[in-house]
Amino acid sequence: MQIKLIAALVTSVLAISAQAADGFVVKDIRVEGLQRTEAGTVFSYLPVKVGETLDADKSAAAIKALFATGFFKDVRLEEQNGVLIVVVEERPAIAKIDIVGSKDLTADQIKDGLKQSGLAEGRIFDKAMLDRAAQEIKRLYFGRGKYAVEIDTTVTPMERNRVAVAFNIKEGDVAKIRQINIVGNNVFPEKKLQGLFQLSTPGWFSWYSKNDQYSKQKLAADIETLKSFYLNQGYLEFNVDSTQVSITPDKKDIYLTVNITEGEKYTVSDVKLAGEMMVPQAELQKLISVKAGDVFSREALTETSKKIGDRLGNDGYAFANVNAVPEVDKEKHTVAFTFFVDAGRRVYVNRININGNTRTRDEVVRREFRQMEGAWYAADKIQRSRERVERLGYFSDINVETPAVVGTTDQVDVNMSLTEKATGNIMVGAGFSSSEGLILSGSISQNNLFGSGNALAVKINSGGINKVYSVSYTNPYFTPDGLSMGYDLYRRDTDTTSLSSVSSYKNSTTGVGARLGIPLNEKDALSLGMSVEHAVLTVNSSSPIQYQNFVSEYGNANNTLLLNIGFARDSRDSLTYPTKGMLQRVYGEVAVPPGSLKYYKVNYQQQWFKPLSKTFTLMLNGEFGYGGGYGTNTDLPFFKNFYAGGVSSVRGYDTGTIGPKYWDTTSGQLIALGGNERVVGNAEILFPMPGLENDKSVRLSAFVDAGAVFGPGNQENVNGVGVNDGLYSKFSFQDIRFSTGMAVNWVSPVGPLKFSLGMPLNPQPSDKKQVFQFTMGQVF
Repeated sequence: MQIKLIAALVTSVLAISAQAADGFVVKDIRVEGLQRTEAGTVFSYLPVKVGETLDADKSAAAIKALFATGFFKDVRLEEQNGVLIVVVEERPAIAKIDIVGSKDLTADQIKDGLKQSGLAEGRIFDKAMLDRAAQEIKRLYFGRGKYAVEIDTTVTPMERNRVAVAFNIKEGDVAKIRQINIVGNNVFPEKKLQGLFQLSTPGWFSWYSKNDQYSKQKLAADIETLKSFYLNQGYLEFNVDSTQVSITPDKKDIYLTVNITEGEKYTVSDVKLAGEMMVPQAELQKLISVKAGDVFSREALTETSKKIGDRLGNDGYAFANVNAVPEVDKEKHTVAFTFFVDAGRRVYVNRININGNTRTRDEVVRREFRQMEGAWYAADKIQRSRERVERLGYFSDINVETPAVVGTTDQVDVNMSLTEKATGNIMVGAGFSSSEGLILSGSISQNNLFGSGNALAVKINSGGINKVYSVSYTNPYFTPDGLSMGYDLYRRDTDTTSLSSVSSYKNSTTGVGARLGIPLNEKDALSLGMSVEHAVLTVNSSSPIQYQNFVSEYGNANNTLLLNIGFARDSRDSLTYPTKGMLQRVYGEVAVPPGSLKYYKVNYQQQWFKPLSKTFTLMLNGEFGYGGGYGTNTDLPFFKNFYAGGVSSVRGYDTGTIGPKYWDTTSGQLIALGGNERVVGNAEILFPMPGLENDKSVRLSAFVDAGAVFGPGNQENVNGVGVNDGLYSKFSFQDIRFSTGMAVNWVSPVGPLKFSLGMPLNPQPSDKKQVFQFTMGQVF
């Protein structure tokens, strides 16, 4: 282009100079050769106007300006009787871009990348852009591990000074990481260090995770992980000397080599606090995770600085700065730290601004805030406010910022940006349960009715055993201080005649009730409720004799007044993907006069989550239930019995089959009765699905379950199997069943899905085993 420009300048200047060595006065200007470009565009770049004198300098400037537009590949200036003639030859326009042979990337994805190189349909064609475009396409494929990609370009002229550009792509195969070498390690085996890397050689889940494909970003993250590992093990002088990435000539195999220097292991000799602390030093001292004599750990150091900063933030010191300054003794391999604390100025919150809530009313969000306007800044209250807004379930994304107020030194604003999601739901679907069979369900619900935060739901669930029809309305802020009020109208039909392993009966219950939720503090809540139920029982000749006796004594229709009370303490960090915290619940119901039945049931559950690492979480769950009759009713009504076994209690055993049984002479089978005592325990190691580490909707687990159901009564032996005498079995540790296995929990778009493979550890001849169990679809 530079040679063409110089030639054009020389030619034009000589052409004009030959006729007017001292320049000439421009009487008119004419442009020739234009096809697409407007003449006004040319006039705007010319440094000379009609009536002015054009000399050699202005001629050179005009040609340079017109070439600089990029519209022309040739420009000449001529003079004829005082008329300046600008002769141009336009560059062709790109009429279309064809992508041929692309499979891994779509044509649109490639064209979007070409735009970054300046190549797009409708733009001016430049051959220099073609090479940049080909390199851009290669870059896109390199990002997908295809280093053997070949790009051939073809430019075809078209009418009206246009061209068609075609990119013929041979993608080639994906290059795989064949080996990762770590050189210089003496303390830790190479295999252990390789296990820290996200990048890996091909494995079982590489087809999904793509971790066997080289990525510069992933390698940088792995190097940082390696550094953190050594620094947390005391190797203060650890260093990554170099990294080499080599690829075989056929561009199919990649070899990574990381050269490291481990250095010596350091211990902490002393820890001190200094600076403006603004809170009692003894209180900050308790937050220090690093102690004299400990092995040096950067993680513990960072955690300590954060704890101290957070503690100061809770008292209004939003901009507190905590720095750990080391004093290294290389001879003794020890290090002492002084935490210098600069609390800064204490600040208070000026305004709380909420943005993005187009449907949800401001008051619905603001009533969840624990940080108040005009109060001292408190980091823990702001975090708690965010958690409470997130628990509403109305928003898909929540971002909180605390910028300083312009022109002040002691004020900040709290800006909460929200992204709303749909809270209404109209669903018609089907699911399947290993115990229920086909489940048809439908619901119309709105959890944020007219943006008020109130919830209304109409649900229908039709399973083979349980059918539920309900209408519910809940006002979470019935009073300004957070008391919730809800109302329910429901009908529940139970038909166990299709279950060969559970006692046969039918029960149809219609009820109406009201409930009240009373928050005691941020984690504790009390619930009260009252409902009136009308139940119709149906038994047959194959039903257990005690079922038939119950109907004979109390009739097949009963009215019950139920009082419900419950207490819950919930400190879990998430409702759907908990990794730490505890859930503790106790709840019960009691049937009181003037109802015809008098009984009580009490349930207790404690669930505990403890992170074992960044990916593994220990979950312990314990449940206990007890019930009975009082007054003239001596027993718990049979349709209120407890059951165990199945995907939600002790996996590996058929649903509801653990516990007391009786011998059904008609069918010649042992039939589960249930009982008035229930004990269930679960221990699980929860971890992400390989390849889906960042997906918070699906988790795997390895579990051990235990459980049993008991009741008053005596046992006898029938055909070599211990069964009861028509009542229940007595409590015995020998009757507790155990199982172990693997499970998958997935909060899918259609509802929660649970799958388990359970192996009973101590099954008895009377037990029914079911290794694979699952529930698909929402069961209300």
